[in-house]
Amino acid sequence: MPIFPEVKERLLKKKICMKCSARNPWTAKKCRKCGSTDLRPKKMGKKMK
Repeated sequence: MPIFPEVKERLLKKKICMKCSARNPWTAKKCRKCGSTDLRPKKMGKKMK
């Protein structure tokens, strides 16, 4: 099944909190759940390549 670029971007353009593992929007400066500023970009999995 092909993965469309729009879907791929929507799924992967997230930031993950290093403290509580919550998913946050790409534009987030701090975690929506715990308030931590330690965020990382979501990793691209093997299925999404």
